[in-house]
Amino acid sequence: MGAAATSVVAGVALLPNWSAGASVVDDPTVDARTKATFQRLADAVFTDRTDALVDGKQGNRDKPLTDGFSGDVRLSSGTARTEDAALSSLGKRKDTLAKAGETYSKGATTVTLNATRVTGRTAKAAVTETTTLTYDKTRAGQPKSTGFQSHHELTFKADRQGNWQLTDIRDTDQGGLAVNTLSKPTTVKATTADDTMPAAKRAATTRNPVAAPKTGTALDYKAMATYAEKYVYTYNKDYPDFNGHGAGGDCTNFVSQSLKAGGWKHVPGYVYDYTRWFGNADIQSDSFVGVNEWSWFAQNSKRTTALDNVYQLEVGDVLQMDFDRDGSKDHTMIVTYKSGGVPYVTYHSNNTLRRSVASLVASYPNAYYYAYRT
Repeated sequence: MGAAATSVVAGVALLPNWSAGASVVDDPTVDARTKATFQRLADAVFTDRTDALVDGKQGNRDKPLTDGFSGDVRLSSGTARTEDAALSSLGKRKDTLAKAGETYSKGATTVTLNATRVTGRTAKAAVTETTTLTYDKTRAGQPKSTGFQSHHELTFKADRQGNWQLTDIRDTDQGGLAVNTLSKPTTVKATTADDTMPAAKRAATTRNPVAAPKTGTALDYKAMATYAEKYVYTYNKDYPDFNGHGAGGDCTNFVSQSLKAGGWKHVPGYVYDYTRWFGNADIQSDSFVGVNEWSWFAQNSKRTTALDNVYQLEVGDVLQMDFDRDGSKDHTMIVTYKSGGVPYVTYHSNNTLRRSVASLVASYPNAYYYAYRT
């Protein structure tokens, strides 16, 4: 096995072997110190974005943290303008969320540099952002915080003096549902015409609907919520991870696992048969991992009933969204907490813990919502 192949197996990105006597103009290098600066600049970028959503002193910093970078590693002028526009947009989102009753008193963001790949005068850095937002003025029983994990690729280019400039930031998760992201959510096209399958009923998004409490059932809803919150950031190795591997990412696979933990039983059969539902480390039905296929199975099997309003959701219930309103559902989430009449959902792609339904509705007011009582 050659050196390159060995490095791939070990998960290590090879850097070019620059000539010892070459000038910095021709041969820019990425040493440990430069990588650390890449990481610090990435941390500053995403901390600035998070802070733009925070009320109070932290959210009203005079200058972005990224302004403190110059010289060897800095934002390009174009990226600086893009980030200024991003922070302005997130400030408007903060106002929109506040009108929906969603405010944050502080935020904490950390960024891990996972890998760096260098080709000529371009370096690409894969990073993981982990953010926690503390809810402001929480009521008794309300969650103290919400959080998410996102993955990004940052592109740095070296100028003629060998200085690195951040020229591009790209989200690499299939989802686009982190509260501080400006990417459009990922959409899914159903593989089968909707008119041949059960049609889900759309749910209203108005506040304070008629209560719809759960009645007696053999399912363990607490176990569903516990499972989802345990594996929101650390994936269960007993199942495959579909984030980045096909339309829709890992969201439905994650919800199916949670439902299974609370008592949903396998219905074995052909993987492409939407009336079947099963999943383990080796094989999964389309209904176990597909957004629309799960909806078709859930309705056909009578394991779920439609709720009239998203605020009627309770722990263990499932929420789906159709971002572009084309009839094909795009995202699946499970309710893991409820307080003050507000359900909080946990989901994969972007991995998110206890995001309020109020935040989703405020952020995506034009989406279609589907609420399932499990």
